Amino acid sequence: MSKTIAIIPVRGGSRRLPGKNIKLLGGIPLLAHSILYAKRHDFINEVYVSTDDEAIKQVALQYGALVIDRPQSLSGDLEPTVSALKHVLESIDGVVENVILLQATNPLRPQNLLKEAFTIFQEKQVDSLFTVSRSYHKLGKIANNAFIPYNYEVGQRSQDLEPLYYENGLLYITKSSVILNNEIITNESFPLEVKHPFASVDIDTQEDFDYAEYLLGKFKV
Repeated sequence: MSKTIAIIPVRGGSRRLPGKNIKLLGGIPLLAHSILYAKRHDFINEVYVSTDDEAIKQVALQYGALVIDRPQSLSGDLEPTVSALKHVLESIDGVVENVILLQATNPLRPQNLLKEAFTIFQEKQVDSLFTVSRSYHKLGKIANNAFIPYNYEVGQRSQDLEPLYYENGLLYITKSSVILNNEIITNESFPLEVKHPFASVDIDTQEDFDYAEYLLGKFKV
């Protein structure tokens, strides 16, 4: 019987915020938020953490995840996320049909988002789905010390901009066959729009962490 698994890839050695993945957010390690979120959904058969770090491994085990030891060859700063996902698939037994990627640095997610996303993924019979949010920033390029507007005209209101979206990193759902082909998002991927403050949280610095703590308190996840 084929199954759906969640994978949380977590490397050690964060430079800008040392130990961020096991730093306490709302009283529990950052990583634990994604583990517990995955474990709340009965359509997920197993939750895996892929890591090269012993402290992260112990936290993952403590919160009920299965751990796949990631080799150093797949743990470099420039190594793409898909290589960790592929390594997990090649390391476990059983037939995996779907992989749900949850990033530890996106710890806050709307409660019903994953259930809604998985339902859409199945109904539309797509090979992958990922979450996006609309950007209201006025973007431009700098050339020869001059700012050149990219997505707006000077004086245009932000609410009148042509809709542009960014990949917010909250979650990805992908067929295992796509990952084994070294992809996560394909040209046929379904972009699921998320309109929630949680979509703006991606922890890389102490300021990001502080903002996540503020939102966690405000929304009482």
